[in-house]
Amino acid sequence: MKDRRHILFHIHLCRGIGLKGTKRILESLQELHSIFDLSPSTLQQITHSTTVNSELFYRDLHSFNSDRYKKLYSENDIDWITIMDEDYPALLRNVYDPPFLLFLKGNRNLLHGRKKLAIIGSRNATSYTEKILRDMIPQLVKKEVVIVSGLAQGADTVAHNETIQSGGQTIGVLGGGFNHIYPKNNEGLAHHMMKHQLLLSEYPPYIKPEKWQFPFRNRIISGLTDAVLVTEARKKSGTFITADYALNEGREVLCIPGSILEPLAEGTNSLIQEGARMVLSIEDIFSELGV
Repeated sequence: MKDRRHILFHIHLCRGIGLKGTKRILESLQELHSIFDLSPSTLQQITHSTTVNSELFYRDLHSFNSDRYKKLYSENDIDWITIMDEDYPALLRNVYDPPFLLFLKGNRNLLHGRKKLAIIGSRNATSYTEKILRDMIPQLVKKEVVIVSGLAQGADTVAHNETIQSGGQTIGVLGGGFNHIYPKNNEGLAHHMMKHQLLLSEYPPYIKPEKWQFPFRNRIISGLTDAVLVTEARKKSGTFITADYALNEGREVLCIPGSILEPLAEGTNSLIQEGARMVLSIEDIFSELGV
């Protein structure tokens, strides 16, 4: 009989119930292997899913060959970790709706034992973001701070690239699976990170990214880290969503101030006005991280 983590892997690959349905199953079944004895109607009652979705989940549960996928992932150097594992990141475990399973490609050790700083900002980041990060990231690298971002264009790309060029370590959190890197012009960066850094995703490699997945994955970016640094952002942007996750998760939000005449400073300046910590020098970040 498979242990709980392998059953969770199997459930994660089944369609129909999503994160909330999986959460309800884990909360309802003391013996997770008993899930295979349940009828579609009982599964529907537990997961609160529709009849169509519960029947889809039931079919996948009893027909999906997850062992084949484990072998395939292993052959392609794709690792995975569940919330049941001792080495699941402690900070991430305690956020609201933590991912139950993460797929990993690269240096798994980057998840542990170091201070981590999320760096986020606009996809249309200006030279202001580039100048700030080119000054600050080498200093963070010297303190062995791991930089976490989302591999998006703009600030994320600058953060990953500058960390790599400075000889540091960086983690990229994807909005889809490893086989569908977005944006396309970051495929080279992504493949480099798969070999020398770390990429992770809560989605199986074959899942294409959808628009809603990007703001949802932001809870992982902030959840993995000790603090979040925002460079430039408009109000009501994806960056703002990440900052909200960070605040809800008890992380400190650090913001680079900008000109009141610049649209991309509206978000950071308003966050500062609402209580985020204003960053005027690298020492402000060091102080927050305790390095």
